[in-house]
Order: sequence, then structure tokens, then C-alpha cells
Amino acid sequence: MFDATNVNDLMAKTAHWQAMQNQHITENNIDELRHVLRFHEYRYYVVNNPLIADYEYDMLYKKLEAFEKANPLFITSDSPTQRVGKGLIKNFAKAQHLVPMLSLDNSYNAADLIDFDRKVKELSGKDVIEYCVEPKFDGASISLVYENNQLVRGITRGDGEVGDDITPNVHQIKSIPLHANFSQFGIEQIEIRGEVLMNKNNFAQYNQTLIDEGLPPLANPRNAAAGTLRMKDPSIVSKRNLEAFLYHVSFVSTYKDGSSQVPSTHSGFLQMLWAVGMKSPKNEMRTLKGIDAVINYINDFEAGRDALPYEIDGMVIKVNDIAQQDQLGMTSHHPRWAIAYKFKARQATSKLLGVEFQVGRTGAVTPVAKIAAAQVGGVTVTSISIHNDDYIKEKDLKIGDTILIERSGDVIPQIVKSLTELRDGSQTDIVFPQQCPVCNDVLVRPEGEAVWRCVNINCEAQVVERMIHFVSKDAMDIKSFGEANVRKFFAAGIIKDVPSIYKITATQLQQLEGFGEKSVTNLLAAIEASKQQPLHRVIYGLGIRYVGETTAKTLAQSIDTIFDLASKSKEELQQMDDVGVKVAESIASFFTNQDNIDMLQALSAAGLQMKGQPKELASTGLAGQTFLFTGTLNKLKRSDAEALAESHGGTILSGVSSKLNYLVVGADAGSKLEKAKKIATINIISEDDFINMMNQ
Repeated sequence: MFDATNVNDLMAKTAHWQAMQNQHITENNIDELRHVLRFHEYRYYVVNNPLIADYEYDMLYKKLEAFEKANPLFITSDSPTQRVGKGLIKNFAKAQHLVPMLSLDNSYNAADLIDFDRKVKELSGKDVIEYCVEPKFDGASISLVYENNQLVRGITRGDGEVGDDITPNVHQIKSIPLHANFSQFGIEQIEIRGEVLMNKNNFAQYNQTLIDEGLPPLANPRNAAAGTLRMKDPSIVSKRNLEAFLYHVSFVSTYKDGSSQVPSTHSGFLQMLWAVGMKSPKNEMRTLKGIDAVINYINDFEAGRDALPYEIDGMVIKVNDIAQQDQLGMTSHHPRWAIAYKFKARQATSKLLGVEFQVGRTGAVTPVAKIAAAQVGGVTVTSISIHNDDYIKEKDLKIGDTILIERSGDVIPQIVKSLTELRDGSQTDIVFPQQCPVCNDVLVRPEGEAVWRCVNINCEAQVVERMIHFVSKDAMDIKSFGEANVRKFFAAGIIKDVPSIYKITATQLQQLEGFGEKSVTNLLAAIEASKQQPLHRVIYGLGIRYVGETTAKTLAQSIDTIFDLASKSKEELQQMDDVGVKVAESIASFFTNQDNIDMLQALSAAGLQMKGQPKELASTGLAGQTFLFTGTLNKLKRSDAEALAESHGGTILSGVSSKLNYLVVGADAGSKLEKAKKIATINIISEDDFINMMNQ
């Protein structure tokens, strides 16, 4: 669209338009002014090398704006002036992708890439594969549709099939052209995938603006980009300085006149996107033959990732030849011709400033390290759990230490080690309290455990945490309640325990700031709706120690009413799937406490479901078979995999024992795998094995 051969011509036209008087602008020459403005947008937002000053661009823009204001019939949809949002978006409409946006299979080491290469060669029948390697941008995914060179739709990823139509907001991203000359390649309609980003500098400036306004800063550029895309005021989106990298063509429809010049390679498509004025990873991309060359390039690129102006979390490897891509095809979850290589955990150094001790719903006291703010993988980290007293001793942590931290898998921050060689004598020991930091009761460390506990079940911290757990998504799923409202209502005296949640009145809520008629109505309706949640959610919501979602289902399927559990002995409980000695002791202890029985009777009186849920076994060979998942699954979400097994009659366990039939192992499997290897009756299978089993 704009290359070295026409820069001089366009700069000459720029000078011409700068000198032109407004009265000489007509419907016959206005398209040339629009073309000049698109060229300077491209130089500024795509190439990052403007050829005129901002003021000079603004003056040209005002010439176009004045003409269109005087001649509204001559305004075109792809005019540079049409980026400006007109009013608020009430609701985002849903739009279907022309081709589903599938996830990519993930890899974390060279061995995974070698295995990927082996499969590609086997399926394609080729001895050597040419790959295209490009950065894996850490932003918000979008797809764009152009028809007859015009941008007609911008859509979020959504569920991969259908996303939100955010076209007005996409118009505000200056690196996305409203008009792109795809017709020169014979293309009538095209769907393009990309990632919307906020670069590091813009993110830092935006966060500083929030701080100056007394607002909390955002955690990372990805959240900033994703949140901005879904704003209902396009004019605000325009001020956020988002940019977009377009990296994949998913659909092409050509004109029927035989003029098609559609590229035959992925790298060719990236060159094409750049040629029509889009920001594609053309400069960062490499085409390489053989997986060894790919691995070498990835290692070199990872070493220099900090120098990039934007965040990336890995590299994407794609078979370059489009015909080979079509031959390889895809699964229901991911293409067989592409894989994402995730970079190693990001690390940084910081200083351990102090330790706070927090009390959870089971009374566990958890030390939380407060550290000097550190940027790790694009996220500002100021707090890190240090688990328990043993962990502190094992890591040899002291207040005042310089520490090495990392985000494992670019998600959970943790302390790698203390840099003890930097100590200067000013460091002090971390002293674990002997009394509860909330209620002052003496802490107890049960035999065989690493955790100190407050055993006062009326401890305010535990009461609040139990209510937070009870209303949470995986428990009673009371919409619009959440942690913040639990704490607010508790502080206001509106709730004091779990049953009191079902006694909240509109009058009580209306007295609180921020609770108008609609929010009060919605919350009360959500509380009422939660009474229909099945028994296993009620059991899980009670927060019985060691009773997770899986065990809660087991219990609900084994009783007529919840009160039956009060009459079962530890031995009877252990006869149930997934209930071992510790779990049985915890359940028995809970149901021998009269306060807990009183709470359940109050919940029953409030109308909650207390009847059991007999399991309907599917008529398949998996009826009665037990499953457990460990490690990171690449093709299925853990919850989806568990639901799939259950739909075929299987039962999910929460731990390794002789009752387990199948352990499904994903990446980075840990202690469960090691334990399972010692029990000969357990079948250890891969995620692919599991999927094949379900298909059969």
C-alpha cells in the first residue's frame, strides 16, 4: 500500500495539500487528501517513523474535517475522520466468526517441539518441514473482517465460535486501517486474526494517570488492552493508545474474475498484511527449515524479549505452507499445524519488607510476604504467600532480605530464594505468632501438619472467609455477592453467619451507599435463586476441611438428606469413593458439632436443597470407573475433562488411593504421579489416551 517507491510521491502530495486553500477542496480531489492522511497514519502507528510533525498532520486532518462537515453526503465509511466514536455503545451485539478461533496446543520445552515436528512429518509425509516462527503476543485476541477493502467488523474471541461485535472500538485503534487494498490480490472478503496490545510505555503512562487520579493501577498491559476493548464509550478507547498486531489470515474469498494472487504460505500472508498497511510481525517473523533451527531462534528471541516495546509470553510455530496446513487439518480444539511455545517463568529481585499473617476459613494462618513493588512478566507484584513456618525456615527468609521472585507459568508469584550473600546484618527473623492475629486465641499446630491454626470457629476472620466461600462461584454461585460485599455487609452488621445471608432485606441494603433499586433487586433475586442449587454445592459451600467439589458430589450421591451424614461413622464414610481417613475424620468432626447442625437446620428452614442426588450411571463401560487428573492439560479444561468422564459414568476422585482406576497425566505432573506409580492397580494415561477413551 505504502512502500519506498511511492513515499516521495506521497510527500509531494502532502506538501501540495498543506499549501492548498480550503476553498479549492472539492469532491473530485478529496479522496487524495484521505489517502495522504492514511499514509501518515501508517507511518506513525505502523512503521513508528512519522514523516511530518503532529501539528502538520492535525492541520491536514482539519482540512478534511471541515470539508466533510460542509459536505456530509461525501463522507465515506473509511475516512480517517470516522474513527471518532459517536456516542455510547449500549450493549455489544454477538457476531459469529467466519472460521472458529481455536486455541493453540502449548509446549514448554524443546522436547515438546521435537515431538510436534515428528507428528507433522508423519502426517504430511515430508522429511523436512518449513516453519514460520513469530512472537506470541500477550494481549486481547480479535478478528477483523474486510469486504471490498472496507473494514466491516471487529469481533472479540468470545467462545471461539461467537464473540462480541466491538467494531466501533476497533475503529479507534489507529494501526488498524479502515480501508486496506486487498483487491490488488484479488481478495473480496478476508478474516484476519490479531492481538490488541498496549505497549509498555503507554501502559506505564496510563497507570500513572490512574495513580494521579487516586485510582488503583492495572496489573498488566494485557488487562489494560482487554478492558479497554470492552468499554462502552469509543471516545475513551481512542485515548488509550492501543495498537494491534495482525498475524493470521483465517478466511479468504476471491473475486471470480481470475485475478487472485493469494499467497501460498503463512509468511506470504504476513507480508501481504504489511503491504496493505497493517502492523504484522513481519520483522520479528522467521521462516526456518527443520525444528532445530526453530529451537535455536526461539532461544535467541527469548534472551532479548525484555528489549521489546510490548509484552510477549512465548513464540508461535506454524507450518509455513498453506497446502500442508490444509492437509494436516485440526482437532476440535487446536490446529495440528501450529503450536505455542511458552517461555520460562519470569524472574526479578526485590526486598522483603515485612510479613502479614492472614486467617483463612478453616483457621489456617498463612504468612504473606510484603515486598518492594517488582515488575515480573508485565505484572506488578507486592505480595507473595510464603505458606507456613516450615517454608520460611526452608527458604531461610528474613525481613530485609533481597529475594529472587518469579511468576511460575507467568501466573503465580513465588519466592525462589533469599540472596543471603547480600545480607548486611540489618535483617531480622520472621517470628510466627503464637496467638491468632484476629481473635487472640492460642494457635495450634496439629500433629503431622505444617500449618498453625486458630481453632476458634467463631473467630471473625474465619466467619467472614466461610461466608465468602459459601457465596462463591463454585459453591452457591450467588451472583453480584462476592468478597467485597460479604465484607461490607458484615461490617454493617447485616450478616453475621451463613444462614443470615438468607435473611437480608431490601431495607437493609438500601441504606448502603451504591445500592440502588436495581442492584438490590438483582442481589435479592440471586440469593433466592441459590436456594435451588443442588446438594453437592451446599456441601462444598460449607467449607468442610478436605471436602472439595469432587468429594462433595460423592457425599451428595450417597445420602438421602444432608442430615444422614451426622449418623455415619468414620468407617462408613470411608466406604464411599474418594473418602479416606483424614476426610472421614473431618466430616465426622463437622457433623458432631451442634453449632454446625443448627446452621444446617437454619439453611433447610430457609429453603435450601438438602436432599441427596442419586447418581445416574451411564450405560457405558466406564460406569464405576474412577478418574483423577494431575498436571496441566493442554486440550481440555480440567473441569471439562472431569465432566466428560462423569457423563460416561465415571467418578472423579480428589486424591491417589487404591480406589483410583485411572490417573490422567498432563504437563508438569507432580507428587500424585509419583504416588500413583507405587500402586500397581492404577492405570496411568495421557490426556490423548483419555480423549480416545471418551471417543470410544
